[in-house]
Amino acid sequence: MTNRSRSFRVPDKPSLDGLEAKWVDVWDESGVYHFDRTKSRSEIYSIDTPPPTVSGSLHIGHVFSYTHTDTLARFQRMRGKSVFYPMGWDDNGLPTERRVQNYYGVRCDPSVAYDPDFTPPAKPDPKRQVPISRRNFIELCDVLTVEDEKVFEDIWRRLGLSVDWRYSYATIDDNARATSQRAFLRNLARGEAYMAEAPTLWDVTFRTAVAQAELEDRERTSAFHKVAFHRDGGDPVVIETTRPELLPACVALVAHPDDTRYRDLVGHTVRSPVFGVEVPVKAHRLAEPDKGSGIAMICTFGDLADVTWWRELQLPTRPVVGWDGRIVAEPPEAVAAAGGEDAYARLVGATVHTARERTVEMLRESGDLLAEPEPTTRPVKFYEKGDKPLEIVTTRQWYIANGGRDTSVREELLARGRELDWYPDHMRSRFEHWVEGLNGDWLISRQRFFGVPFPVWYPLDGGGNPDYDSPLLPDESRLPVDPSSDAPEGYTEDQRGTPGGFTGDPDIMDTWATSSLTPQVAGGWERDPDLFERVFPMDLRPQGQDIIRTWLFSTVVRAHFEHGSLPWQGAAVSGWILDPDRKKMSKSKGNVVTPIDLLEKYSSDAIRYWAASGRLGADTALDEGQMKVGRRLAIKILNASKFALSVAGESTPADPAAVTEPLDRSMLAALADVVEDATSAFQAYDHTRALERVERFFWELCDDYLELVKARAYDTSAPAAASARAALLIALSALQRLFAPFLPFVADEVWSWWNEGSVHGESWPDAGEFRAAAGAGDPAVLASASEVLRMVRKAKSEAKLSMRAEIDQVAVRGKNVHHVRLAGDDLAAAGRAARLDLEATDETDLRVEVSLPAAD
Repeated sequence: MTNRSRSFRVPDKPSLDGLEAKWVDVWDESGVYHFDRTKSRSEIYSIDTPPPTVSGSLHIGHVFSYTHTDTLARFQRMRGKSVFYPMGWDDNGLPTERRVQNYYGVRCDPSVAYDPDFTPPAKPDPKRQVPISRRNFIELCDVLTVEDEKVFEDIWRRLGLSVDWRYSYATIDDNARATSQRAFLRNLARGEAYMAEAPTLWDVTFRTAVAQAELEDRERTSAFHKVAFHRDGGDPVVIETTRPELLPACVALVAHPDDTRYRDLVGHTVRSPVFGVEVPVKAHRLAEPDKGSGIAMICTFGDLADVTWWRELQLPTRPVVGWDGRIVAEPPEAVAAAGGEDAYARLVGATVHTARERTVEMLRESGDLLAEPEPTTRPVKFYEKGDKPLEIVTTRQWYIANGGRDTSVREELLARGRELDWYPDHMRSRFEHWVEGLNGDWLISRQRFFGVPFPVWYPLDGGGNPDYDSPLLPDESRLPVDPSSDAPEGYTEDQRGTPGGFTGDPDIMDTWATSSLTPQVAGGWERDPDLFERVFPMDLRPQGQDIIRTWLFSTVVRAHFEHGSLPWQGAAVSGWILDPDRKKMSKSKGNVVTPIDLLEKYSSDAIRYWAASGRLGADTALDEGQMKVGRRLAIKILNASKFALSVAGESTPADPAAVTEPLDRSMLAALADVVEDATSAFQAYDHTRALERVERFFWELCDDYLELVKARAYDTSAPAAASARAALLIALSALQRLFAPFLPFVADEVWSWWNEGSVHGESWPDAGEFRAAAGAGDPAVLASASEVLRMVRKAKSEAKLSMRAEIDQVAVRGKNVHHVRLAGDDLAAAGRAARLDLEATDETDLRVEVSLPAAD
């Protein structure tokens, strides 16, 4: 509340049209959202902003969740904090590769030589992709991601995100690569990162390893096959399997130790049908006596249960499925030794599906298929971005410990989850369930091309074989490095791939291995120690609920190991956007909506209003009706502000000392309650409650208070007019600041009509200011007068009279009639009543009787 002189610059016809373009430019030029890095840590509010994947298009779910973050950032800035609010772009990994392949009609083939003059096909054909070198492919990735980032940034600016664009980053830029490689090298030095050759979930389409966090179960039709294994001097042992094609990979049968049907078999061997391999019968507690025949076939590898049995029972490995999802050419040694080579030859080169059909055919021929396949449906594991079921192949991969194999680490990470402030609190259970259900460490290597390479080389022995146990590592001062083009210290490039020379690790890091370091990347870890000290640990991680198990958890893991702390104080988790059928919107379902048409149709403030109406953690429907409500609110703010300024006039100071009338003081007392409630809501990360409270007061102010004081405020000869005009300006100033986090464009527009500078550079309203201005004002005065006025309007409406019609008398009875008396003159003027008859009674509710003029 100020007492400065001003001149009004109110347009004749206020409009939402063009506000976004106008104010985005003004905000850029003024630097109103710039982070002040001279502030101390206690004066800073830092946000670990989600870096959206730029290999595609933003959808309305992004707008929804990023608006939530922006309201909090704006609130904290107006509360006096210097807000560190960067924007990142997640542009590495498989999604970018797929987009580049389809966009340019190319595919990466590391065996192809680099062409410095390469130009993509003029007419790209995604179905006939041109093979190009890895370096050429990465260059195209770099070009396309830059263009995609520009499109994303334009939409974010249009939405009004108060990001400081000077601190933007990309997860594939030099800073991110150096940060990721440095963190990996330190994990490796401490023993938290390690290489292992082990069964790996594998996507045969993309030919890459897949981590546990990237899995999803999908129901698929299948069939149970009753198959006979043979034993000397006894009846066949019947197993039921959905994967008969893995018979040549069978290494054992397993039954529960308490299953009396097979107790005598345990410790003996049986022969596999068709291939004739002797396999042992083992006992294991995970076998299910009530499932199928109660005895299961262990293959290397059909599913994760096979992996568990193989590891715990120390069984041999007989892989038959290759990286391409086809049956490998060489049969397992045990199959060849048992004379099963001819049968195996019928499967070589076949897909898993075809191999299954051929195996069933051979089982029929041998008489070992005891019944026709019985159809069933079962959950099958897929890579979340893949189209074919995952296989399990044995590969050499990089891992980071995450508690999946070490209970002490698991307990430490669970404790970190309990330290974290969760908004809403129940999201903590999702974190805990994920950590408690981990069955292995975090697989961080990927067999792809565009991403952060592992900073590792391996020496080659005299035969040209890599020594994986003696990796060559760079000094941190060299980072970032690319082992595919850089040589390790002590070697020259001409020694690459030669006996006695070296080879670079060909893999890249999982996208989460970089994204798990966004606080460090954005905060300048090791690159800008002064900045990092001021922003880390950060105050807030905003994100979606579906990536608690990936982004949130992995970020906690990296900060726990590197810094011995949480990466942030709190996590704000948004819900999902639902389509009109109440189904989650997702690209895979094809039901997503892009935001640009909605932004143009309703305005950015209207879309923000809809988004802010959804609470953290709550699923929210895409509701254009709510967007229309937001647009009406924005227009009403323009028109009501224009009207209030016209009533107040340029000569009126917004001086609390000028507010003397009970009704005006009552309004300011009610406003103080609103400010207090909205502030408390924001502090509790409940932006929706803050918006609801402010919006309700605004409409009450427009519908009731403005009508009640209009006549008095216009009557410049009345001594009480100055009180109404000053109160109006005070309320207008407060409301424009209260709406600023939600509707930033219209808030700054109306602020500019009568103030210098941006509303977003102003302080958040302080309830104490309004309580002081209200003095002994009682909110009940305005509430009671408003109630009576509404009843008067209702009576006129039911009598089909104009709201401007004169009436003879308004009689009010009730316990709190004294509140009405304090606003009596304003009420009579607003209701155009010749007389007010007020009587105190014991009635709790006010009883109002309106004496209408006699009909002609």
